[in-house]
Amino acid sequence: MTGSGVTKVPALTASFWVIKILATTLGETGGDAVSMSLGLGYLAATAIFLVGLVLAVAAQIAAPRFHSMLYWTTIVATTTVGTTLADLATRSLGIGYAGGSTLLFALLMGSLALWRGTMGSVAVDSVSGRAAERFYWVTILFSQTLGTALGDWTSDSAGFGYAGSAVAFGALLALVAAAYFLTDISHTALFWSAFILTRPLGAVLGDLLDKPVEAGGMALSRYAASGVLLVFIVLSILIFPQRASERRH
Repeated sequence: MTGSGVTKVPALTASFWVIKILATTLGETGGDAVSMSLGLGYLAATAIFLVGLVLAVAAQIAAPRFHSMLYWTTIVATTTVGTTLADLATRSLGIGYAGGSTLLFALLMGSLALWRGTMGSVAVDSVSGRAAERFYWVTILFSQTLGTALGDWTSDSAGFGYAGSAVAFGALLALVAAAYFLTDISHTALFWSAFILTRPLGAVLGDLLDKPVEAGGMALSRYAASGVLLVFIVLSILIFPQRASERRH
């Protein structure tokens, strides 16, 4: 049981979004480091990361209360799996970026619809109890995987490049933030829109850091970039402590 009035997911503060973007960027560089730099390939890397994800989600669901390090470890696990799984589908299986993004978007929408139909709400402050937590993490995994495919689609096929894609997704996030403060649009819908958009932003930022210069990247070491991002995430959690979201009654 969680503590009265709280959930095991963090409150949506500014630091939440900063750490989320750092985590999604780490997912890209870390996933590529294992699948590409180590030469294990997308399938083997996905299998490795999937084991870590299952263990992290199991620990998160079994935890009696909110633990920020455990929560963000689980988020990073979803981003690394999302990176290699999307690359496996769009590149190794030949679905392509457009096909992969369309399929993953359908799966994401289906997950949200099933979650809402079963539990009555997909709001973060309603994530209480194991059933809701399972829906939450499945939905997050789909969103992280979609983000990788979408980021690759815009930066490669659509011709935006990594920097251009980062600007485009950053602008979309700014519009979502403006809608949050200036309109009456559902905050739940805006949350999931922002949550989904942070993933392709992180994906293209990760690619911008580690892809070759001739491909539009900065050619930084994937290992070094991943290490620096991990340090920034840990420091952000320690400097800006995360508190549990208040549960909806």
